[in-house]
Amino acid sequence: MIGRFILPVLILLASLPTVAKNQIDGLRIWPSPNNTRIVFDLQQKPEYSYFSLQNPDRLVIDFKNTAKNPDIAQLAKDSELVRKIRHSSPKNSDSVRVVIDLKRKVNAEVFALPPTPPYNNRLVIDLNNSDAQTKAVAVNTQRASRDRDIIIAIDAGHGGEDPGSIGPKGTYEKNVTLSIAKKLADRIKKEQGMRVVMTRTGDYYISPNARPELARQNKADLLVSIHADAFTTPQPSGASVWVLSMRRANSELGRWMESTERHSELLGGAAEVIRDTANERYLAQAFLDMSMDHSLTTSYDLSQKVIGELKQVTKLHKRTPQAASLAVLTSPDIPSILVETGFISNPREEKNLNWAKFRQQLADSIFVAIKAYFKSTPPDGTLWANQRAENRTHRVRSGESLSLLAQRYNVRVAQIKEANNLNGDVVRIGQVLTIPSI
Repeated sequence: MIGRFILPVLILLASLPTVAKNQIDGLRIWPSPNNTRIVFDLQQKPEYSYFSLQNPDRLVIDFKNTAKNPDIAQLAKDSELVRKIRHSSPKNSDSVRVVIDLKRKVNAEVFALPPTPPYNNRLVIDLNNSDAQTKAVAVNTQRASRDRDIIIAIDAGHGGEDPGSIGPKGTYEKNVTLSIAKKLADRIKKEQGMRVVMTRTGDYYISPNARPELARQNKADLLVSIHADAFTTPQPSGASVWVLSMRRANSELGRWMESTERHSELLGGAAEVIRDTANERYLAQAFLDMSMDHSLTTSYDLSQKVIGELKQVTKLHKRTPQAASLAVLTSPDIPSILVETGFISNPREEKNLNWAKFRQQLADSIFVAIKAYFKSTPPDGTLWANQRAENRTHRVRSGESLSLLAQRYNVRVAQIKEANNLNGDVVRIGQVLTIPSI
């Protein structure tokens, strides 16, 4: 009697659909100066294993229950660590084997990430050059002959696997911020007595906590982080400037920014979030360090000047500096500001941020504010501090004008205006003016 049912059962099992294989939808590579991130996009959570081989160095990844799909041979040409990515003979017909041919020995971290919009399931391979330390990229290495340059660290927000906010038309924040950062760097590197370093110069990821550390390694006098704002609705618009808050964020938007910064870490730096256990202790100590006072004061004063210049070229979302606990601002010994150049979630401002001329205007306004601030309060030991010490002062008396003083001291009116951060030609009786040296 039992044998009577065996054939029907076999027929039924044969007619059932097989378990669907996972699918590799795409492969992306993000090379940076000292590391490379490789990302496999998959339809389902990946089942995988991996191992390393030597002579030559290579990393082998086996995807279980996965269909072979994308052509991957041409993806590694810009990486300093990866020679080639290729397929190899799999362990069985239901798997895919990918081999990463390496140019040198590296430290490799492999981990899976769940779907996080705009991405689906991912397998991430982080390759780190164990012989190199991450460094910011110096754009202008010339030094002043008598005293040191004022060093400005420029941080283009997001990058690589982390696109930042995405506009209604698909504009990535990471591309906008890098463009503005490069334009700002071009202005700074042309200014005698100033030097610029950039946390990134290409499309690669750096964790928020690593960015102030890069500024510290380069002994920066200021860290300026460039971003484009976003919100859950398209209505908010305008630029704003943020400084570190010692307490919780003081606005709804600040809380939103703190939340999205964590989201960016998960998009682009899950490895750092998973393994970084000492960082919280460091930040807690930094918050308690009294040396933060000078940094916070300088950051606030400078942010007011940046706001004053930004309002000449764009609408402001907030007319006073805002505060939030953002990781990129947490350096206790370096004044730091975060400039939100507009809302990429607002269709009109997304269009403006895609306009090269507007990006230049934003960069120019930030530069003018930075220059004006450090001209009036240059750090000790810099060329500008030396020049300011050599300058004379004059108390304005009745009947005197800028043109009269320029003739008397044999300087140009523009030089007096620049030395005193004057926007007009009017001076008042009793005002003390700095007269620049010839």
